[in-house]
Amino acid sequence: MDCDILVSGGGIAGLTAAAAFAGAGFRVVCVDPAPPVTDATAETADLRTTAFLQPARAFLDAAGLWDRLAPFAMPLEVMRIVDAGGPEAEPRVMRDFAASDLSDAPFGWNLPNWLLKRELSQRLSELADVDFRPGTGTVSLFTREGEARVGLSDGSRLRCRLVVAADGRGSPMRQAAGIGVRTTRFGQKALAFAVTHPIPHCNVSTEIHRTGGPFTLVPLPDRDGHPSSAVIWMEDGPKAQALHALEVPAFEAAMSERSCHLFGPLTLATRRTLWPIIAQEAERLSGQRLALVAEAAHVVPPIGAQGLNMSLRDLACLLDLATAAPGRLGDAAMLEAYERARSADVRARVAGITALNRISQVSAPAMQDLRAAGLDVLYGAKPVRTALMRLGLGTGS
Repeated sequence: MDCDILVSGGGIAGLTAAAAFAGAGFRVVCVDPAPPVTDATAETADLRTTAFLQPARAFLDAAGLWDRLAPFAMPLEVMRIVDAGGPEAEPRVMRDFAASDLSDAPFGWNLPNWLLKRELSQRLSELADVDFRPGTGTVSLFTREGEARVGLSDGSRLRCRLVVAADGRGSPMRQAAGIGVRTTRFGQKALAFAVTHPIPHCNVSTEIHRTGGPFTLVPLPDRDGHPSSAVIWMEDGPKAQALHALEVPAFEAAMSERSCHLFGPLTLATRRTLWPIIAQEAERLSGQRLALVAEAAHVVPPIGAQGLNMSLRDLACLLDLATAAPGRLGDAAMLEAYERARSADVRARVAGITALNRISQVSAPAMQDLRAAGLDVLYGAKPVRTALMRLGLGTGS
């Protein structure tokens, strides 16, 4: 065998998978068609952020990754949900879900995606059991009972015991295995950027619902002495594109109004990037000698910090199975166990986030009133509130 595990994909999930499996003693090759963009000023930099929830931090810590990420991480102490669906763009229902109701730890820790790629790439360079090949992609897959043979874009072929497909929503390894997907399109796009504002965020992540999708501000460290937040602004596609094209002063006025001025006037601190919003679920999470993880397995709208945290649950499950029986790495029994362990959670979270996104899009006043009333009801019953928080963290069922 050329390696134990081939990781197809060098995004955050793929880099994390390579580091975690190599740290556990497996020989890993990780490939991606494009080198990771690790500079925030680069034209193709991913300006989104990722909030690692409590279980994700535990996984990263066990994988030897958290210590290098912790200095850059911004704790999230409160998740604030705001309904602004009335005639004017102003809060009419505001409810705080506090991490202190569950434990002494924050809900999670927020980091920029470009920085995550930088730190994870550097970690791979330190690990003797990882061969990271940016600029090389996977193009073909042939599997037998005892091994997988993967064709690479440089013309070479690798033999391994397990292929981990972390190669995105258009996963070439998933397609090569003949695994289909179910896709839901919302007609939305998301604007991602960072802002500064005069009113401190106080480690509160704020999600504002009006129409078209949520407007979410997630705490970042201060920028040039001013409080700063990452913003994901989801809107119907044509409106999102029109916002993206606005001159900066007009865009700043629009986003300040959409934020209900909760943090004062918002100042754009980075360029704006535009992302399509879909939900997608693979028909299976595994094939012969193949495990699908992250967006190769599931895609959800950016609500409740579920996307990458679901991905890390995939990786934690795979790693547990691999380390429990290293001699059976990638065999049918291991992959069937992975399918059983992850499929119900994936189905439930994709369905749940899809429903929440539909609710966030509503524009009819009666439906907006119902959304506001529902938020009040859910918040008002503490057992329900804490159960929802545990479910969001992945520590409840």
